[in-house]
Amino acid sequence: MNIKQAKEEIKHTVRAYLAKDDAGEYKIPAIRQRPLLLMGPPGIGKTQIMEQAARECKIGLVSYTITHHTRQSAVGLPFITEQTFGGQTCSVTEYTMSEIIASIYRKMEETGLTEGILFIDEINCVSETLAPTMLQFLQCKTFGNQRVPAGWLIAAAGNPPEYNKSVREFDMVTLDRVRSIPVEADYRVWREYAKKQGIHRALLSYLDLRPQNFYRIEADVDGLYYVTARGWEDFSYLIMAYEEMNLPVTKEIAFEYLHHADVAEDVAAYLDLYRKYQDDYGIPEILSGRVKPSVYARIDGAAFDERISVVNLLLDGVMKRMSEVSFERNVTDAWYAFLKEYRKRSAGKDLSAGRSEAAEKTPFTLYLQMRNELLQDLKEQERDGFLEKTEVSERKRLLFLLNQAQPNGQTASAEEAFLQAKSGFDAQHARLEDAEDAAGKALEYAFDFMEQAFSAGEEMVVFVTELTVQRGAAAFLAEYTCERYLKYHKQLLIGTRKAELLSELGRK
Repeated sequence: MNIKQAKEEIKHTVRAYLAKDDAGEYKIPAIRQRPLLLMGPPGIGKTQIMEQAARECKIGLVSYTITHHTRQSAVGLPFITEQTFGGQTCSVTEYTMSEIIASIYRKMEETGLTEGILFIDEINCVSETLAPTMLQFLQCKTFGNQRVPAGWLIAAAGNPPEYNKSVREFDMVTLDRVRSIPVEADYRVWREYAKKQGIHRALLSYLDLRPQNFYRIEADVDGLYYVTARGWEDFSYLIMAYEEMNLPVTKEIAFEYLHHADVAEDVAAYLDLYRKYQDDYGIPEILSGRVKPSVYARIDGAAFDERISVVNLLLDGVMKRMSEVSFERNVTDAWYAFLKEYRKRSAGKDLSAGRSEAAEKTPFTLYLQMRNELLQDLKEQERDGFLEKTEVSERKRLLFLLNQAQPNGQTASAEEAFLQAKSGFDAQHARLEDAEDAAGKALEYAFDFMEQAFSAGEEMVVFVTELTVQRGAAAFLAEYTCERYLKYHKQLLIGTRKAELLSELGRK
């Protein structure tokens, strides 16, 4: 299965293993909760889907790469105790608590989460001295003398032997006690994840044109050559940092992440072209409605790769503006909810507190209390890993704006304090409207160019398809009515015309 299907199966397993009966006992006893064993090539995102599954299920996650551990750190150190058996005192070997088991208890103390996933990566690449311990772990859910706490699922990941010379094969006895899930690389699925993570649009544009280069592992007499999903993601972060500093990305730098000489050279050349297209075609000018006449002449004679690259550049510009709308809207909605609750509490209608307590609060201290509640909630959810990066940014932005808009400490009237706090919200609402206006205009100008340059060809199919499947664009278009998007969506993406165009596009 692909990585997306694997994540869904992990989430289903979490719900099934943690389901309880009326007596509060787990419906599937721990002895029958088989560990999950994800087997697949390196770098396809096995660790990331564990993080996502734990975050979406609101449970804890303790993650270890077992190859970094010795037998002592995994099992614990031996010590001698004395025990009496049949009236005779004997020396008995016991073990200190495993570092891994201790980390689970530490996680529970820090977060208050009593249920979670213990994830062990590279489990079949351990040293010879640790291999029996890993087999015992999968079979018995124990490290040494200590058992994994109730409510904590075991998940592990490993690489097939063709990818790693250090792999140790599991025997039938072990495999009969785990749920082995084979995972394969799939660019289509990874692309959905990559868009959410903000992977550089140039890399996605390149992979759209060369999907066969997404995941490659080849060997010859000179060694092993490989390109993985992890490499693309890490490379994306470097590209964005280099762009901010106006530094070049050479084929040598690309090879540091994409360990295949032909792919690295091809990507470096494409990045240069991608930047050149942005300058030559004047993408910011197109999205502002100021297209140079020479641009249409050039695009008319351009090769397919260049035309698709220009479409992706337009999408990149439009999506950035739509992402700004999403950010501002989420901040605005959260602020509105804050003000609504603030007014209710300041009017003495907060049912969660006694009336005498509410009466003792001034509008100023109540505002500070509610702001601090948001801050504390952010700290806890960020600590527990329950928030995505964009959600953290939105909440921090809201807290910053709430600090700026707090009412005067000397204000006695609840209504005056509310109006002072609302003035900041009004300014935020104006920012949202400006962002919506800018995104709407950019989208309309983009369609102006697309119609003039490509009419209803396959490039328009790509443009409209991306607007349809990208989460940020779909959210924007649910609020903003774009007649031409609706027109082309109906014309190109519904019925036989869609199949014809996509088939034609696939042959390019």
